[in-house]
Amino acid sequence: MDNPLILIVDDELPICQNCVKILSKMNYNVQYALSGYDALKMLDEYQFDVVITDLKMSNLGGMEVLRRIKEFHPEIIVIVITGYASVSSAVEVMKMGAFDYLPKPFTPHELRSVVYQALAERKILLQNQELIQKKERIKSFSHQLIGDSPKIKKVISMVQKVAPTDSTVLISGESGTGKELISRAVHANSARKDEVFFAVDCGTLSGNLLESELFGHVKGAFTGAHKKKDGIFRLANKGTVFLDEISNISLNVQSKLLRFIENREFLPLGNTAVQKVDVRLIFATNQNLEEQVAGGSFREDFYYRIFVYPIMMPPLRERKMDILPIAYHFLKQFSRDLDKKITGFDANAVNRLTDYDWPGNVRQLRNIIERAAILCEKDQITLKELPLLGDIGDIEQLIDNIPATNEELKQIKKVIRQKAVAKVEKNFVTNALIQNDWNVTRAAQKTGLQRTNFQTLMKKHNIKPPSPAKPT
Repeated sequence: MDNPLILIVDDELPICQNCVKILSKMNYNVQYALSGYDALKMLDEYQFDVVITDLKMSNLGGMEVLRRIKEFHPEIIVIVITGYASVSSAVEVMKMGAFDYLPKPFTPHELRSVVYQALAERKILLQNQELIQKKERIKSFSHQLIGDSPKIKKVISMVQKVAPTDSTVLISGESGTGKELISRAVHANSARKDEVFFAVDCGTLSGNLLESELFGHVKGAFTGAHKKKDGIFRLANKGTVFLDEISNISLNVQSKLLRFIENREFLPLGNTAVQKVDVRLIFATNQNLEEQVAGGSFREDFYYRIFVYPIMMPPLRERKMDILPIAYHFLKQFSRDLDKKITGFDANAVNRLTDYDWPGNVRQLRNIIERAAILCEKDQITLKELPLLGDIGDIEQLIDNIPATNEELKQIKKVIRQKAVAKVEKNFVTNALIQNDWNVTRAAQKTGLQRTNFQTLMKKHNIKPPSPAKPT
């Protein structure tokens, strides 16, 4: 991929040359124009990613350059610089669509930082445009795993390899990441795809009830067993059984499942005749099974028996580039269901979606998009249809909450304090790093913190330095 192309527009040559020198160190291709008219000519010749323009220039000023860029080249990100900074001028250029407003004089790291953020913004906007225009394509490999990130591509590749086999699969990942989607993709691309698929949530069934559901029972096997019942394993013969949240299975049921995995034979409750079936097993958990083995709540032999082909589903916060494709997938689905013609998300909505960490993962994103689609009255989702997300949104919701007891009041006050402090800490660390060109040692010194303590705060809030652009 070509390095980003940036245009500096200023009628002072030293300013242009200085900006070129600063940004060239980041492996950007940087050009400059000494007037607004020259800049507009260059915009017709080259595809610039970012334009940095001075506000006050003779002949054609920065305000007019900004207006024309937004009219004829809306995909270009514009940063306005000026030596005549005022609140009114800042508000005006931001309203006209400028990405940021940088008063002169500015430091090299301030310029690099705002350009880095502008390029990240452009990447998201281009992805949003592509998704609006994207048409569904027929996939030779059947699945509903959405995204182009390396992590989701690895998951899809692993599913492709294991699907044609009969090997036992263990899927792990946080709640809401889409573990059942993986299991269904394995089944849909296997030789059993035309047979039954059973999904069982082991977390909702007690030991005896789960055992009865899986293995079945004969009449009179226990109190309430008024008639014979075939279990899921019998009903799923030749098909696939997906057992979710297996960390909740009792040790007794684990031992019976262990025997079943060995030879696919089982005894229904109250029966003496062994039954044999042909069933593929897929397991899933949101817990650390190794820790449960160490704690004695999960059998070690059962763990190693199901740990044949593990697939780890990453949380959504670790594959940020997949947020928009997934959001568009759900938007198209709900738009169709609601008989609405919603084409996409506006720029502000895109930023809110992609800036959030999604602790509830894909399931939470799905619910947010469904709500937005219901509320939407135009052809695009805006901030109006999206709730506040993240710490600020959580705090707003807590403030609106009316406690019924003194204990509830204490708890809400405690959570608000924790979230507010976390937000301030994250802003504090991020700002210090930006002001010191992402040099951790210098940032720690400037803030008066020990380097180890500063790094602890970075780790706590998952703050990582940006990767430098790679030369082509």
